[in-house]
Amino acid sequence: MVEVLQIFGALFGFMLIYFSFLNLKRREFTINEWIFWTAMSAVFMFLSIFPEILNPVVSSLNIGRKLDLLIITGFMFLIAVSFYTYRVSMRNQKKIEDIVRKIAIDEAGKKRK
Repeated sequence: MVEVLQIFGALFGFMLIYFSFLNLKRREFTINEWIFWTAMSAVFMFLSIFPEILNPVVSSLNIGRKLDLLIITGFMFLIAVSFYTYRVSMRNQKKIEDIVRKIAIDEAGKKRK
């Protein structure tokens, strides 16, 4: 039986894949970045849909079902924050590169005169 949390996990993974694809189409992601984020999203979706794969880990750590919600929610939060932080840092890096390039061209033009 598929639980509500599994559906939310799968939808979250699909959203990350979709946003990764949009960033690839806008040329804000390289193909390697897109593959990384798509793979991370696919793993998350797989673990959300088939959580019984984690049973050996959960049983070895003696974690009860009451913590499952917190663990999955925590992972979703960390993945979303990591994705957002990564996008912001990449945008800032591109802006800095553009500014440095423009300054270098302007200074090169002043030296010719």
